[in-house]
Amino acid sequence: MSYENLIVEVDDPYIGSITLNRPEQLNTFTSPMAAELHRALHELDGDERVRVILLKGAGKAFCAGIDVHELENKTAIEYKAWIERMERPLVAVSQMKKPVIAQVQGVAAANGMGLAMAADLVIAADNAKMGLTAINVGLNCVGPVIPVARIVGRKKALELLLFGELIKAPELMAMGLINRVVPKEELEQETRTWAATLAKKSPLAVQIAKKAFYGSEDMDYLKQFDYMNDAFARLCTTRDAKEGVAAFFEKRLPKWQGC
Repeated sequence: MSYENLIVEVDDPYIGSITLNRPEQLNTFTSPMAAELHRALHELDGDERVRVILLKGAGKAFCAGIDVHELENKTAIEYKAWIERMERPLVAVSQMKKPVIAQVQGVAAANGMGLAMAADLVIAADNAKMGLTAINVGLNCVGPVIPVARIVGRKKALELLLFGELIKAPELMAMGLINRVVPKEELEQETRTWAATLAKKSPLAVQIAKKAFYGSEDMDYLKQFDYMNDAFARLCTTRDAKEGVAAFFEKRLPKWQGC
């Protein structure tokens, strides 16, 4: 498929990438870009060549939020439909089979931070800054705060939501909002290396693990164990599980079949 606001590629073994490609506008969300991003995520999720999906932004920023030019002249009903379209990519990530890694440089603000936080994993350059900044222009980030709150908890999430400050990479790391921080000039290579390592794992085991993780997230403690154990039991019946164990004992690389 062709895209006007994205670059979508499968250029490494088992790695697909989606680049937000509005660098002059700091990759801010427009309705067309949001629709394209939602479509691209599902396209790569269904691509048999892809095991890991990278999500990044062209230019100096990851994504500075929503293009405010789209804010004017809507009714409340129209605003609700509009913001739901903007947030569809954020919701989609948790429903996908394949892991999504956000590669963040520069600013990830408002819906841009929400997108990064919705990703399964985040690797960031040392110049990265994130914030739920909409409060500073009389709006708020009540959608993007949802994945943030799942990571940091109520008190810190409310602080980020109500104060709208941009947080630098070291503090983001300390808060558990990102997985790794690397030098800016090494971000692309480090991300590719990290993604390639993940892509070597059993794709079936990774996908079952991701689905089980999100599926059990809102269950009570004991039900979570039951749900997870069912997922583990199903995995144990697969050829890939048997192949992985055999390869371990035979001291060789496994040959995954995806079944």
